Amino acid sequence: MDLNAISEKLIKACLKKGADGAEVYIESGRTLSLEVRNGEVETVEEASSQGAGLRVFLKGRMAFASSNDLRPESLEAAADRAVGFARITTADENNVLPDDRTTIEVPGLYDPAIAGVPLARKIELAKTVEKLAMADKRISKSGGAGYGEGETEIVIANSLGLRKSRRASSCSLGVSVVAEKGEQKTDGSESCQRRFFADLKKPEEIAAKAAQDAIGMLDPRMVKTQRAAVIFDPDTAGALLGGILAAVHGERVLQKASFLADKLGRLIASPLLTVIDDGTRPKGPASTPFDGEGVTVQKRLIIDKGVLRGFLYNTAVAKRAGTKSTGNASRGGFTGLPGIGPHNFFLAAGTSKTTDILASTKTGLWLKEVTGYGINPVNGQFSGGASGFWIENGKVAFPVKGLTVAGTAEEMLMGLDAVADDLDLDRGVTGPTFRIKSLQIGGE
Repeated sequence: MDLNAISEKLIKACLKKGADGAEVYIESGRTLSLEVRNGEVETVEEASSQGAGLRVFLKGRMAFASSNDLRPESLEAAADRAVGFARITTADENNVLPDDRTTIEVPGLYDPAIAGVPLARKIELAKTVEKLAMADKRISKSGGAGYGEGETEIVIANSLGLRKSRRASSCSLGVSVVAEKGEQKTDGSESCQRRFFADLKKPEEIAAKAAQDAIGMLDPRMVKTQRAAVIFDPDTAGALLGGILAAVHGERVLQKASFLADKLGRLIASPLLTVIDDGTRPKGPASTPFDGEGVTVQKRLIIDKGVLRGFLYNTAVAKRAGTKSTGNASRGGFTGLPGIGPHNFFLAAGTSKTTDILASTKTGLWLKEVTGYGINPVNGQFSGGASGFWIENGKVAFPVKGLTVAGTAEEMLMGLDAVADDLDLDRGVTGPTFRIKSLQIGGE
């Protein structure tokens, strides 16, 4: 099926029906997922989907319709609905399409070998990672292991001459287990997602991390309420980055609903803090040559050595803000309108070793898990449930559970005093180990 030819016909159809602008977003893909538990295959699911989303513009009015059927008569009906809707919506001068015709290549997005790997091999991988994670006698239960993969082809075109397409793939392997000791039960899990099948982590590595996370939290203790250093593990870096990400969302900034809204160009964090959004990284999990509207993506400094350098915009919000799209239009699929989202959003690695950060911490919390919402993007307040390991005189003393951690964004961002070199860029929103010199820790 020639998706490019379909997009061309649809744009012409929308214009012929009365629209003065049109965009067609076509997505075709397949997914495979399987789960095993206790060595038995529980589920194997494979699905294919395809469809087209149409945005049409008529004298400043905008409307949207979609179809999961790419036959000509179904698409014609969707075009009729979209143009009809556009006649009754309210006009907005910011309803515009991008005209970015630039193109870039982002290598390593599609692995043609994934589909060719036998299903038996994928099942065996899931069984192996579960068996290895259960090998320690302290692990008593399996939460299941799984393998998943997906492939997508996207074509986007609009009436201003924009024409772009890409193919992408991904695959994943993970396991979850439970450790028991008396009445205690603690869980641990680990997963790995990659663009290429050959790049998946070895089952031994995934299993060891899941088992250690579960076993390491047995016999937790409580500490007194106090202020102390908090060392964020890479698994918990999202608690800081998620708040920053929400606060640099262009629409939130425009609405003054962000604690960073009026701080562009100002020092907001420790000089050790640099945050980057990069959709161009080869094999990146969220890499793509263009965003959900077809605008070419970039590598952008959001925070540069503590100075806030930019926000994230799609085309419409950028126009409202009097600026240009940053290539951050997000799209959940062909059934929805473009929103705003990051690509590979990460805290840049530092030069310290994690072992050195731990050794230089007299008293503190090595944070392994956070529950709650992290930084509130509106007021910058941070709070969350916490578990991990207590550090005394530079060494792990004992596991802790049931604590809370709280502070302000200023305390967190300006208080960052060490960043490690253990950044794993195979996650979409990620950071290395880092330390905040003092936060409020709630205990007994």
